[in-house]
Amino acid sequence: MEIVGLICEYNPFHNGHLYHINKIKELYPDAILVLVMSGYFTERGEVSLISKYNKTKIALDYGVDIVIELPCLYTVNSADIFAEESIKRLAALGVTKLVFGSESADIDKLKSIASSQELESFNESVRKELSKGSNYPTALSKACGVTLDSNDLLGVSYIKAINKLKVHIEPIAIKRTNSYSDTESECNVVSALNIREKLNSGKSIEKHIPRYNINYINSIDYDKLFSLIKYKIITSDNLDEYLGVDEGLSNKLKKEIYNSISLDDLIKRIKSKRYTYLRLQRMLIHILLGIKKSDMSNIDNTVRILGFTDKGKQHLKHCKSENISFKNTDRLYTIEQSAAYIYHVITCDETTKYETLNKPINKS
Repeated sequence: MEIVGLICEYNPFHNGHLYHINKIKELYPDAILVLVMSGYFTERGEVSLISKYNKTKIALDYGVDIVIELPCLYTVNSADIFAEESIKRLAALGVTKLVFGSESADIDKLKSIASSQELESFNESVRKELSKGSNYPTALSKACGVTLDSNDLLGVSYIKAINKLKVHIEPIAIKRTNSYSDTESECNVVSALNIREKLNSGKSIEKHIPRYNINYINSIDYDKLFSLIKYKIITSDNLDEYLGVDEGLSNKLKKEIYNSISLDDLIKRIKSKRYTYLRLQRMLIHILLGIKKSDMSNIDNTVRILGFTDKGKQHLKHCKSENISFKNTDRLYTIEQSAAYIYHVITCDETTKYETLNKPINKS
């Protein structure tokens, strides 16, 4: 029996995600599907539109057998760390194939680029582009000699992680039916970014997501979010200890926080060629959650299960016999609890009950 892995954020869960799951079931009818999923915040440093609890329920309802948490420490991070920590957890549960969406679906090209990125000569090319003022995605594309879209870049990170960890997982790319960056399309299947843009503009998204999921989408109070971040910046004695706060940024943050009227305004005031909008957005979430640089030295391989079906439960029994840990370390769980409390404040979703209970959803 194949054990097939997925890595998703479901922000929000939409028709493209349903297509992804159904395509895997078409390719591997009897497979066990294992999903690594982010929770309250995403890799881009954004607040998830759907709570961790409800995203888990949705995944199980649509055919995933086991849902694993990617801790916030690793979710709100670079693509390489996001990918590596996800692959570690899939490997721990015996996953043999990773199926991901890709703009090109050219797995040979992605493997070639991933291999080149492991060479010091490639890394030196990236460093040269960075020194010229390019941001990381641009430097990466120039070093590759190929312009890659978001999901292709993430696919390369998955393959690099598989190679680095030397795990026996076969990467398989399936063709996306749309571009991630397309925010205008009105097709039934559009990207999560497209849906978020429509929500921000007050447009209907009902045709783009499975019908009942509309009830799970939360309204986010960005004024409250900014107030919490502002308070943390003003009252922190040493901003330099937080992950992502590089040399010089702490002084700029302390200065500009008093001049800023919103989160977006603050990011634009401190943004530069060296620091992309998304990188700064992630940094501010690190500050908000109290994630320190020292936390990254405590990386481990623990696996926290968020939910499972009966089929998934049988597979987990086998994994337990292989001495797999199913609880987060104290520090990782402390960060998750902080994320849950903040999520509750800015969305009024009482997800803290689920987080405190710390019990997987059992879909029988």
